[in-house]
Amino acid sequence: MLYVRCWRAESGASVPMNDPLAHSFDRQRMRDSLVEWGAAEGRHFPWRETQHPYAVLLAEVLLHRTRASQVVPLYLSVLERYPDIPSLAAAPLDALHTILHAAGLRWRVDLLHAMAATIQERFGGTIPRDLDDLLSLPGVGHYIAGAVRCFAFAEPEAILDTNTVRVTGRLFRVHVNDSSRRSPRFKKVLQVLVDPERPREFNFALLDLAAAVCTPREPRCDVCPLLPFCQTGASRIGRPRDRRSRQTTRV
Repeated sequence: MLYVRCWRAESGASVPMNDPLAHSFDRQRMRDSLVEWGAAEGRHFPWRETQHPYAVLLAEVLLHRTRASQVVPLYLSVLERYPDIPSLAAAPLDALHTILHAAGLRWRVDLLHAMAATIQERFGGTIPRDLDDLLSLPGVGHYIAGAVRCFAFAEPEAILDTNTVRVTGRLFRVHVNDSSRRSPRFKKVLQVLVDPERPREFNFALLDLAAAVCTPREPRCDVCPLLPFCQTGASRIGRPRDRRSRQTTRV
């Protein structure tokens, strides 16, 4: 049957009802389950212990395509020597190279320096909250901008990367490929799912779930907190999905 109506999210985004992502479940129960799991099982990193915009932005730039365990000592070293935007903007490039060279992150030296100089010049050393302002910074794309808005300013931003899109695709049993993390369709879905009251906790838990449970190969569906809401998990181990919602999400 072809549906022509659309479900409209709180964000104003709408998803056609005939879309394979039109799967209903109790949105708040799903959020609660994920956040509670994250509180008990989530990973601990120094950049998660602060909401200071500079520390969050620094971490996100260093984390780009780099393992978190590798980033920890680099993040702490840079933060100790250059604790704010003015000091980073004034840092000698050679000194930054010394810190990041061993980890193979030399290409981020010029980027960090240019970013800090731009923030100092255009925003008086204060990292902007506005999405367009963040996107105007050197090297900042939608992922980093969304992460800064969420983790520093507690804005309910969807965080799209290969891992979060994989979890979302499995929830709704939809094919995921390399371009899905740039898909407006997945953006709408994740924007609806993110907890507006606890966006930091939700997104941290989602990232951790992707790393520890909903892995690329051999996902551990039997211990997944999202199993009652997951179409793929239900099909893999034959567990009934949640159908008790009064407030349902069609995405």
